[in-house]
Amino acid sequence: MATIKFGTSGWRDIIARDFTFDNVRLATQGIADYLNAELQNPASPVHGRKPVLILGRDARFLGEEFCLAAAEVLAANGITCLLCDRPTPTPVIAHTIRHKKAIGGINFTASHNPAEYQGLKFSTWNGAPATPDVTKQIEANIVKLQSEHWIFNAAQFGTFKCKQIDPMPEYFKALKKFIKFDVIKKAKMKIAVELMYGTGRGYLDTLLENYGVKVTRFHDENNPLFGGIHPEPNAHGMEDVSKLVRSGKAQMGLGLDGDADRFGIVDKDGTWLTPNQILALALYHLKKNRGWTGAVVRTVPTSHQVDAVAKLLGVKVYETPVGFKYIGALMESEPIIVGGEESGGLSVKGHVPEKDGILACLLMAELVATEKKSLGQILRELSKQIGEFYSDRINISFAPEKKEALLAKLGGGLANIGAFKVEKFITTDGFKFLLPNNEWVAFRASGTEPLIRCYIEAKSKANLQKLDKACRALLAA
Repeated sequence: MATIKFGTSGWRDIIARDFTFDNVRLATQGIADYLNAELQNPASPVHGRKPVLILGRDARFLGEEFCLAAAEVLAANGITCLLCDRPTPTPVIAHTIRHKKAIGGINFTASHNPAEYQGLKFSTWNGAPATPDVTKQIEANIVKLQSEHWIFNAAQFGTFKCKQIDPMPEYFKALKKFIKFDVIKKAKMKIAVELMYGTGRGYLDTLLENYGVKVTRFHDENNPLFGGIHPEPNAHGMEDVSKLVRSGKAQMGLGLDGDADRFGIVDKDGTWLTPNQILALALYHLKKNRGWTGAVVRTVPTSHQVDAVAKLLGVKVYETPVGFKYIGALMESEPIIVGGEESGGLSVKGHVPEKDGILACLLMAELVATEKKSLGQILRELSKQIGEFYSDRINISFAPEKKEALLAKLGGGLANIGAFKVEKFITTDGFKFLLPNNEWVAFRASGTEPLIRCYIEAKSKANLQKLDKACRALLAA
């Protein structure tokens, strides 16, 4: 009997091993039971709404087939589905949920995971990723169904039909509220775009071309195997773009992961910029050049460079656990200029409470067009005011039987990290140790592998190396 667990961003597993049609139907029934209970609850935001749900998928194997299997289960529970007519970016699905006033959405995506994975992500009525409170209810429903030996008598495979919609036009219309496309058009830019065989094809590249940008596309064809690589726009995934930019044929590079919720940005000299730096730049741009008001929200392991820019501009900072569901929840309740995380997610005030890589890429193009400077140049000018920040993330493996002892050791608090004195201990998510001079380290245990993720930030390269060595020694002891 499979255990279906919703992690940081939904349920993910290997196709045909645990991610099967039977388990998809089981998970969908758990969601249907949750939604029907909410429809009957006078205190729920969906009470009184029409029982309509948005269905979408990324470019992986069997995406449409899984969607139709879910739609059949939902239809049997009195819930009408609207299926996006092509592989669709996660932020577009989030926007469509809000635009259609749906009671939620199911997105079949494994994001940046390898091609053998598939995933099911449930979003609530506001387009935000389901919170832990919601997914716990769904998981409990699934366990109950399993205990009752629930089985769904599906129609002959491939015969169930679902109404399709094209969400692109309304999403394009919505982006005009957040991006100054006239500024981008006036700049007559040349941009390399890494689409990673994903859902961003026809979205980011088309938007740029519609506003006068000369676009060079990479990997814009359909390939469910993603060319044999992880569809992640990190430094490695953006190498082709970096080479083209260094050749002088483009002034910057923009990239998206498989479901277009994460971004990758390459500067004028071919340097891949970290998501930490992009979040800081987005805050800088929206506050300084756009005059937006509000706070900024970041996750625990996200760079304090964001905090330094916020202090410079007089902006309040919120810190949340890892996962955009926490950022999204705060963005729905507080005036937040921009929210983001070090893994490459970002959204802005008034937009969907979900990661949007397309929006992030367009914001960076707008910033370059507005200031007529490279992103690196802007960062260097900022550094003169806020200092340098050097960040890294390392994965440290351990013997599984040592996990509890390691977590107990970290959870008890530490007086020092190597030669660095601990000034404050934070347990919002994992274990974070604040050190003098705005330096820090944080530890989070992986939920799926025997390793601890260690996040380090220092004010010099030398201190970054010292903290790296100290963290490795600490966990090896």
